[in-house]
Amino acid sequence: MPNARATHLTRRGILAAGGAIGLGAALAACGDDDAKSGGSADASKSAAAGPWSFEDDRGTKVRTDRAPASIVAFTGVAAALHDYGIEVKGVFGPTTTKDGKADVQAGDMDVSKLTVIGNAWGQFNIEKYASLAPDVLISTMFDDAGTLWYVPEESKDKITKLAPSVGISVFDRQLPKPLERMLALAESLGADVRAAKIVEAKKNFEKAAERLRTAAKARPEIKVLVGSASQDIFYVSGSNFSIDLEYYKALGVNLVEPSAKALKASGGWFENLSWENVDKYPADVIIMDDRTATIQPADITESTWKKLPAVKAGQVVARTPEPILSYDKCTPMLNNLAEAIEKAKKVA
Repeated sequence: MPNARATHLTRRGILAAGGAIGLGAALAACGDDDAKSGGSADASKSAAAGPWSFEDDRGTKVRTDRAPASIVAFTGVAAALHDYGIEVKGVFGPTTTKDGKADVQAGDMDVSKLTVIGNAWGQFNIEKYASLAPDVLISTMFDDAGTLWYVPEESKDKITKLAPSVGISVFDRQLPKPLERMLALAESLGADVRAAKIVEAKKNFEKAAERLRTAAKARPEIKVLVGSASQDIFYVSGSNFSIDLEYYKALGVNLVEPSAKALKASGGWFENLSWENVDKYPADVIIMDDRTATIQPADITESTWKKLPAVKAGQVVARTPEPILSYDKCTPMLNNLAEAIEKAKKVA
């Protein structure tokens, strides 16, 4: 793929690689710097003793004198590590909803036991972060410039001086690669990657991938549109750059692709449509952004949306643009899309 990518936008111009960019204001309403927290989770009990090192996806080899015990991570990363038995002390990013429940990106973590350093876009309480005496900070990266997701641009220098950082890329590659990298990171931190539970989870992921490949091959006529909703704009994502969509495309899923001209304004990520033009692209199945910052299908009141053939046929399913990078959490994504394609009626 060409190198003229979304990194040419301002660093924080992109809210999400998969479907909704420019929703920073919406995210800002989801929490504050003093987001509710109830202490911190125990550090990993399985971390190996002695010096620790890990080469991240920036090509940076991070070294510490001992295996990190005080880990602070982006919420989705922390959720993935949790699935591998590695616990963190602090998180930043969408962790709790307005009613105090776990955000979708928190996975199976007990959010009441986490120190939440920032619960929304642009929020990162540096004093609270420093109080944890962090050994390492871990996040994902949605560009090829080494930008750590949800680490605010204006305070990144102060933050990264307090502890070394690790970045796992979720940009312009297929889903299996970031999954492999997260597993390798978990192993370096002490996870038993040969445990039966983890081995079985990987096998289930591979089975789900084959199921999706088979469904796509059997139903090539089924067009799948990738959407995300805000109050005034409906975003239609292209398949480039997003780890899930690039993988679905490689497996043969017939994804609706906005024109190159339409994608240009967002650096190749998506096309903005007004609700009046939401029917621009015919689709048999619509997969919709499941993050709390976006409007969910059941809450969309626009009449143009309700008239879409896929909506009328009940062929709308959830999509996870920021997957929790464990095999256990990514398997349902593949199975749900496979089932939707298997059962879909041709309506477009």
